[in-house]
Amino acid sequence: RRAMSPAAVARGLALAALLVLSPAGAARRPNVVLILTDDQDVCLGGMTPLKKTNALIAQMGITFLNAYVPSALCCPSRASILTGKYPHNHHVVNNTLEGNCSSKLWQKIQEPYTFPALLKTMCGYQTFFAGKYLNEYGAEDAGGVGHVPPGWSFWYALEKNSKYYNYTLSVNGKARRHGENYSVDYLTDVLANMSLDFLEYKSNFEPFFMMISTPAPHSPWTAAPQYTKSFQNVSAPRNSNFNIHGKNKHWLIRQAKTPMTNSSIRFLDDAYRKRWQTLLSVDDLIEKLVKKLELNGELDNTYIFYTSDNGFHTGQFSLPIDKRQLYEFDIKVPLLVRGPGIKPNQTNKMLVANIDLGPTILDIAGYDLNKTQMDGMSLLPLLRGDKNVTWRSDFLVEYQGEGFNGSDPTCPGLGPGVTHCFPDCVCEDSYNNTYACVRTLSTSWDLQYCEFDDREVFVEVYNLTADPHQINNIAKTIDQEILEKMNYRLMMLQSCSGATCRTPGVFDPGYRFDPRLMFSNHGVRARRFSAQSL
Repeated sequence: RRAMSPAAVARGLALAALLVLSPAGAARRPNVVLILTDDQDVCLGGMTPLKKTNALIAQMGITFLNAYVPSALCCPSRASILTGKYPHNHHVVNNTLEGNCSSKLWQKIQEPYTFPALLKTMCGYQTFFAGKYLNEYGAEDAGGVGHVPPGWSFWYALEKNSKYYNYTLSVNGKARRHGENYSVDYLTDVLANMSLDFLEYKSNFEPFFMMISTPAPHSPWTAAPQYTKSFQNVSAPRNSNFNIHGKNKHWLIRQAKTPMTNSSIRFLDDAYRKRWQTLLSVDDLIEKLVKKLELNGELDNTYIFYTSDNGFHTGQFSLPIDKRQLYEFDIKVPLLVRGPGIKPNQTNKMLVANIDLGPTILDIAGYDLNKTQMDGMSLLPLLRGDKNVTWRSDFLVEYQGEGFNGSDPTCPGLGPGVTHCFPDCVCEDSYNNTYACVRTLSTSWDLQYCEFDDREVFVEVYNLTADPHQINNIAKTIDQEILEKMNYRLMMLQSCSGATCRTPGVFDPGYRFDPRLMFSNHGVRARRFSAQSL
C-alpha cells in the first residue's frame, strides 16, 4: 500500500478538523422540544386528562411543583418565554397591538433577540415553530402573515388567537386557509402531523429546536369528534375558594355576585369538561412525537419541555372563567421536563418561572448566558440534580388591566373601565386591575405581596402556608416591617433588568434592606405604574 504524500495527509487533517467544527460535529449537541399549551391550569386538575404525557414526560423526568408565569395572560407570558424577560423589560402588557402584542415595535426591538433567534444564528440549530404565536400575530397593521420572525427555519404560525377549525396559518410567510374537516383541519392534529413531517425530513447534520404551541385548552374548547363524550361526569372542583365572596380583596373581585347563578355554574362546569376533552388530542400529539423521536434514535439526546402560558379559574371567588388575576390558580402552570442527564420520576420544589425557559435552552445549546439581557435563570443545574445550587426565593408578577373607555355594552350600569363581562354582569377585568406582586417561596415563608395601581392603592398579602387558597388577605395584620421590606423589594424588582432581577429576596441571608429608602411614616408606598414602566 503506497504511503500518503505530506500534502494528502495535510488535506486529510484539514478535512477531519472541518468535520469536527462543522454542523455534523455539532449534531451531538442535544435537541430541544418545547410544547406550550394555552390557558392550562395546574391548580384545578388541568394535568389530570394527560395520562400519556404524564407517563412519557413526567415519569421519565422531572416535574416542577412551583412553576409560575410573570403575567397571567397569553401575550405578555409568551413574550416572557421568548425573551427570558419580565413584562416591564419586553413591554408587552396585554393581548392588543396597542399593548405591544406582536406590534411593529415588538418586531423591531425584541424579536431579533429571542432565544430561538440566538439558537439559529449563534448556535447553528435548525428551528421549527408550529401553532399559536402571539395573539395579534398576522394583524395587517403589523405585517400580516407575511411577517416571519427572525430565528425560525420552519414557520407554521396561527393567525391571531386560538381556534380549532376555520383558521389561517402562515406557512413560511404564505397564508394557508383551513376549514372544518376534522381529518385535515383540526389544529392540534395538524400541528402533530407538521411536527412529525419535520422530524422525518429535517437535516440530520444540525441539532434542532421545536416549539409546538397548541390551541388547547383555550376557548372555544372544540374537542376532536372522538372525545366529545369524554368526562361526562366531571365538573369543576368545588374547593374552598369556589363560589365564595372575595372579601377583603380588590374591588374587581368583590364585585362578583355570590352565590353564582345556576346558569353560570352550568356554564363553567361545561367549559371545564370541554377543556379536558381538548387536552386529549394534546396527549395524542405527545405520544406521536415521543414515538417518532424514539424511532429516529433521537429521544435519548432530546430535552422535552411541557408547560402552559398561564393558569385558569372556574368559579374561584365567584369569577366564572378566565385568567388575569394574581392568585395561584392563574399564575401557576405545569412544567415537566425529560432529557439527557435527567433522572426519572423526580419532583422539584424550587421557585421557577417561564422567564427561565430561554436561558435554560440556550444553556443546553452551549451559549454563554452572560451575552444575553435575560432576567431568568438556567434550570440546567436543577435538571441535572446538582448539589448546593443557589436559587431564587422570589419573583415578580405584573399585569396591566384592560378596560373600555366607555361602558361595556353587556353591562352599561357598571360604568366605564370594565371588560370581559358575563351576562349577569360579573366582569373579569378592568383598566385599574393593574397590579404587581412579589411571590416568595423560601425555607421559612410561602408569601404573596401585591399592590394595585388604583385610587385605593390596594394591597393584598397572603400566607400560603396557612391559607393555600388565598381566602384571607392579611395586609392589615401582618408585621409592618415585613410589609415595608416587601414594598421595597417590589420596587426593586419592578425596575430590575438582567442580573439585578436575581438578587437575594427579603428572606435570603444575603438580603440588604435600608429603611431610609422607605417613606415608613406614611405607611406602605406603592410605586405607580406607567405605560413606560410596564
